[in-house]
Amino acid sequence: MIFQLPVSTIVLLLPLLLFSLVIHEFAHARTAWNFGDPTAKDMGRMTLNPLAHIDPIGALALLFVGFGWAKPVPVNPMNLHPRRLGDIAVSLAGPASNLMVAVLSLLLLRGWIALADHVAIAENIFNTVDKALFVLAIINIALFTFNLIPLFPLDGHHILRELLPANYQQAFMIWQLQYGRILLMALLFGPLLLGQVTNNPNIPDPLGFLFDYSRQAILAVMRII
Repeated sequence: MIFQLPVSTIVLLLPLLLFSLVIHEFAHARTAWNFGDPTAKDMGRMTLNPLAHIDPIGALALLFVGFGWAKPVPVNPMNLHPRRLGDIAVSLAGPASNLMVAVLSLLLLRGWIALADHVAIAENIFNTVDKALFVLAIINIALFTFNLIPLFPLDGHHILRELLPANYQQAFMIWQLQYGRILLMALLFGPLLLGQVTNNPNIPDPLGFLFDYSRQAILAVMRII
């Protein structure tokens, strides 16, 4: 539960999470508009105003569980031109925006640390900015990785569907609607529940491994640049 964290951490974490979710949904809406679909724009979703994107249940999950979601951006694939490329681009836009935020955060963090070597900065200010930029990067790396998982209702299942031959897409979506959400919940909560039932803290966590690998890969690239 996020309320178990120190108040200072909650005050820092919640705005960064909300900002990251809003950027993600705005990117979907803007890309859909660029490909000819005005649905999100007409419904007031092509905005950076958090109130337009907040989902009540997702917000409660964010407070009580530590992760949450925003309202999905409405997209009419029939308005997209070209439709298939447009659908892939719209689906990729959200995760890609999170990746860009993560990279920008790490670049700013590098600049902030370098600045501190030449300019006197109060320790509390330095530590707050340092922590905020690093946490923002980690949040967005996690959102980038998580949303590319090819399971309904995540962006990855849209991308994989459009990459499949047309005659396989309907069967793929039927399977996703039946089992995608169940499998996703199993990946999210299965390792924790199994660990508690078996009293074994070493239950394999596929998503944890995926997040950690992505984080290490991006940090490694940033060290090279």
